[in-house]
Amino acid sequence: MNIIVKKFEELTNREVYEILKSRQDIFVVEQNCTCEDIDRKDYESIHVFIKEDDGTVSACLRVFTEDNNIARIGRVITLYHGRGLGRMILHEGVNVAENIFHADKIIIHSQTYATGFYAKEEFEIVSEEFIEDGIPHVKMERIRR
Repeated sequence: MNIIVKKFEELTNREVYEILKSRQDIFVVEQNCTCEDIDRKDYESIHVFIKEDDGTVSACLRVFTEDNNIARIGRVITLYHGRGLGRMILHEGVNVAENIFHADKIIIHSQTYATGFYAKEEFEIVSEEFIEDGIPHVKMERIRR
C-alpha cells in the first residue's frame, strides 16, 4: 500500500480507471448518488490516492484551486473503513493544498455525518446544511495556521 500524489496527466491509464471505479463504488453504488462524477475538474486536480499491492485504489481524493489562494478538496472516498486510510489521504491532501497550491484557505463540502472526520484536520463548519446530489452537506473551511 502506497500513498501516491500525481497531477492528472501523470496518472497511468490503470490509475485513472481504478480511481474512477472506486468513486463509482462509493458514490453511485453504495450511496445511490446520481452525481456528475466525471466533471472535467480531474484535469486540473492533483490526485491523492492509496494504491494497494494488487493495483486497486482503496482511498482517494482530489485537490484543485478555486480562486486566489483558495483550494478545494473533493471526491474523498475510502473503500475500507477502520484502517486510517481516510485520515492519511486527507492529511496529504491538506499538504498538497498548502504546499503546492499555496492555499491560505481550503474548502470541503462535507456530507453532514462526516464533519467530525474533517474536524480532526482542523476544518470548521461555515454554513447551514444544504442538499448536494440528494445528500445533506455542509461547507467546511480550514484556514492556514
